[in-house]
Amino acid sequence: MISKVLLIASLAICAIAAPTAVAQVHTAPPSTDVSQLLQAAEKARDENRDEESIRLFRRLLIAQPESEEALWYLGTILYERKHYAEARDVLRVFMTLRSDAAAGWALLGLSEFNTREYPRALDHLQRARAMGVADRKDLSQAMFYHLAILLNYFERYDEVMVILDTADPDDSYITPAGLSGLRMPFLPEESPADLREMVDMAGRAVVDFQAERNDEAETVFKKLVANYPNEPGIHFLYGAFLAIQHPGDAVPEFERELEISPAHVLARVRLAEQLIGTQDYDRALALAREAIKLEPKRASAHLFAGEALVGKGDLAEGIKELEIARDEEPDANRTRWDLLRAYRTSGRKEDAEREKQAIAKLLHSGAQSSPSLTGKTSKDQSAH
Repeated sequence: MISKVLLIASLAICAIAAPTAVAQVHTAPPSTDVSQLLQAAEKARDENRDEESIRLFRRLLIAQPESEEALWYLGTILYERKHYAEARDVLRVFMTLRSDAAAGWALLGLSEFNTREYPRALDHLQRARAMGVADRKDLSQAMFYHLAILLNYFERYDEVMVILDTADPDDSYITPAGLSGLRMPFLPEESPADLREMVDMAGRAVVDFQAERNDEAETVFKKLVANYPNEPGIHFLYGAFLAIQHPGDAVPEFERELEISPAHVLARVRLAEQLIGTQDYDRALALAREAIKLEPKRASAHLFAGEALVGKGDLAEGIKELEIARDEEPDANRTRWDLLRAYRTSGRKEDAEREKQAIAKLLHSGAQSSPSLTGKTSKDQSAH
């Protein structure tokens, strides 16, 4: 069996070989020269003599294939010079040694994005986000931006809006935000040319809303609806905005979206939510059940079905739907509060106490209660 050191050595040598030129074969320097070689490589890097620095780091890795410094600096320089495939290979070796390095996962994910390895890129960027790279502002911004693009590409639109909540988006997010808001699974550069004006207008509205520039967002939304009254997704997006800012005006927009897009699940879900607010439980339940047929695992559809059933007085069936919603999204505060009240009303004291403890844990963990444009129940719905 090949030892770990030999395996990493072979990976390192393969990873650092330039694909555009034949790599020179170097004799490994004596161990006494390794520290001097590292100093020379770092000095060349600091003085922006990249080609020399790359050459020296490659020599160093022949002598010390497990040198974390050499792997990291070489991967960083190659990424900065847009040699993404080489950077990817070097960083993969680095991560076998430093799986705890959030910045390494981020840079590896960015390299893989540029080599169009999108599933791996998404996985590694999410890992970096979970570990935290907030102390590296430029890297953090690049990570959030590419996460938004990839989540939209894989049709995980709800999660894009969570990213926008976190990332403090600027104008560079306009196209990704528009694609996500209109639920169009394209990379920004691949979005249809004839739809780009509409996409960017939607993105402008979403970015303004996420930045709490609500008056500006409303102006853009109105223009969007006026310019594209019959395009799928437009009325849903505007309705989602109105549901937060002017709840009484949201219902017609969701209804219009369903006329244009009869299979639109979230339009049904958000319309059901609005109708529950006016105690129109029968119609809300019908819409929620339609949404469940179209998308059985949509937690918010089960949530509003449960709320409508409880509102109608069918406590047992309502609890069943709420439990499904909870199991699909365990960190949704609104569902937990609904279940707590329903359990108490039905005399299920132990179940009620369990939900009370779960809510306390969620509040302690900092679960957010701010509304969202997406209709996602997890961490974005108030307990009311």
